[in-house]
Amino acid sequence: MRIMKVARVWMMMAALVVGLTTVPAVAQTQGAAATQRQAGTVKSTSATGLTLTTTAGQDVTVAVPDTAKVLVVAPGSKDLKSATDGTLSDVAAGDKVLVTLTPGGDAAARVILMKAQAIAATHANEEEAWTKGGGGIVKSVDPTAGAIVIASGLKTVTVTVTPQTIVRRYSGESVRFADAKVSNLGEVQKGDQLRVRGTRSADGSSITADELVTGSFRNFSGLISAVDVSAGTVTLKDLVTKKPVTVAVSSSSDVRRIPPMLAQRVASRMAAGGKGAAADTHAAPAEDGAQRERSAGMDLSQMLSRLPTETLAGLKVGDAVMIVATSPSSDAETPMAVTLLAGVDAILSASPKGQTMTLSPWSLGGGEGGGEGGGGPEGGAQHAATPQ
Repeated sequence: MRIMKVARVWMMMAALVVGLTTVPAVAQTQGAAATQRQAGTVKSTSATGLTLTTTAGQDVTVAVPDTAKVLVVAPGSKDLKSATDGTLSDVAAGDKVLVTLTPGGDAAARVILMKAQAIAATHANEEEAWTKGGGGIVKSVDPTAGAIVIASGLKTVTVTVTPQTIVRRYSGESVRFADAKVSNLGEVQKGDQLRVRGTRSADGSSITADELVTGSFRNFSGLISAVDVSAGTVTLKDLVTKKPVTVAVSSSSDVRRIPPMLAQRVASRMAAGGKGAAADTHAAPAEDGAQRERSAGMDLSQMLSRLPTETLAGLKVGDAVMIVATSPSSDAETPMAVTLLAGVDAILSASPKGQTMTLSPWSLGGGEGGGEGGGGPEGGAQHAATPQ
């Protein structure tokens, strides 16, 4: 969940900069022009001040006198109601800060501090919450009933949307969580990728959503026929459309390679999910068919972020790949790879028509088709189960 994790840092900083910009009353009375602020990540500290790297990438050194007020806030705070008093000694490298300068701009009047450890803990809790939620491909939407049915692995899951549910949607040009717009149930379409966090029922058949994000992406899988490092592209014959497709691969694309033995294990568990217990020699004897179906996808989804990274130059003609890419607004634009996974020969062989195995930016999950209908925030492998 590298993309989502980075986006969450950005969103926390946005809350720090936008939501916590109340300045001391004395500064307000002297006019907004006299007030200056600096926000960013602490690079270093001293006994008398700190150096921070701003969101624009500039290093700024600020003196913090004893008269400056230091307030410690929790990640995601939008006001100072729960802030606690701190001192300059509480500030450490890696922390996020919003510094309000004195009218002359030569020292800090106030430092709002968000500790790096607290941000990391928040990330861990959010990852766990998204993991316990899940995701897949939207099969149907009922705005009146507030229900979305998704395909997640070989299962269907009903996502219940309440008035309190936060609904977001990705644009066609970006899969950054920070770029996802506040949306509503009416914009969710059949075939969308959906990722959800919330409360799952005991049998796993439904989730009451606290937050969900949807989007339309493109999935491709097949053998690479050309690699153009200078142009930053790969070309392959897609297994679903049987047509060649060129996909751009940038520095922001998450490119990974799965080791052959690991790919074979996932393929075996896929086969077990569809054919029954006897086909899976890796599963524990006590697992039933449904557990095997879930664990097939969970194996790969949980491994995805820990798999070895690969480079465009490291890809070769003949490599078997699975790609999720952006869905450009026009056919003239080249799809941009969000996630590219190489070394998937055994996985594609387990689904030779390519119709039931697709990839998502964060993990593998449920899907009911490949090609243009798949890809996105969660899931896409019909024989794999839910999320990372």
